[in-house]
Amino acid sequence: MLPVAILAGGMATRLHPVTESIPKSLVEVAGKPFVIRQLDYLHSQGITRVVLCISHLGEQVEEVVGDGSELGLEVFYSWDGPQLLGTGGALKQALPLLGKEFFVFYGDSWLPINFREVERDFLNCGKSALMTIIHNKDLWDKSNVLFNNGRIKEYNKRRYKQEMTYIDYGLGILSASVLQDVPDNEPFDLADIYHNLSVQGALAGYEVFERFYEIGSHKGLEETINYFKKREKV
Repeated sequence: MLPVAILAGGMATRLHPVTESIPKSLVEVAGKPFVIRQLDYLHSQGITRVVLCISHLGEQVEEVVGDGSELGLEVFYSWDGPQLLGTGGALKQALPLLGKEFFVFYGDSWLPINFREVERDFLNCGKSALMTIIHNKDLWDKSNVLFNNGRIKEYNKRRYKQEMTYIDYGLGILSASVLQDVPDNEPFDLADIYHNLSVQGALAGYEVFERFYEIGSHKGLEETINYFKKREKV
């Protein structure tokens, strides 16, 4: 299967004081560091290669995860460097470790989804990128995807439109070519790449029907902990 990039380089200020001395990836969720849950999950899905895009306190993640061999994975690390590069800049930096096509999602996300089915859709769609989406109606955040007749017409994180009723689910697949023309070592947002692809008709959509979870906020962390407690009867 395609390799996976996990964007885990943010400052996690919304989770203070929990993340004042540890990175968000190491926050315990029902007894386990969140990144370990993510990596175990990827292994169970048949993923073998993961690139962690890290920066702030990232050495702690590297110390806990190591080379991934104990989890049945090959784990590599891509560092932002002296300045935070944003989600897009971090991916651009990681391209030498990722190859021509790869999954990408966020270090604070838990996504109940079948990666193999998403990959199959991408390989069959004939487009340079794919975004997973879920019908949202402003439930989890402001809806930012115009999707109808099985097609993404527009993704726009900066200018919302009333007819947008879907939201980015958090898992994407990109061809490295969509990042090739972006300057090296410059901060930019992956959302802008997605937007440009969507209005060019180059972004495929894969609809998901089970909600996502996230630990980027205190409310989200509590919901995610409860999800795992119920699932595992902790």
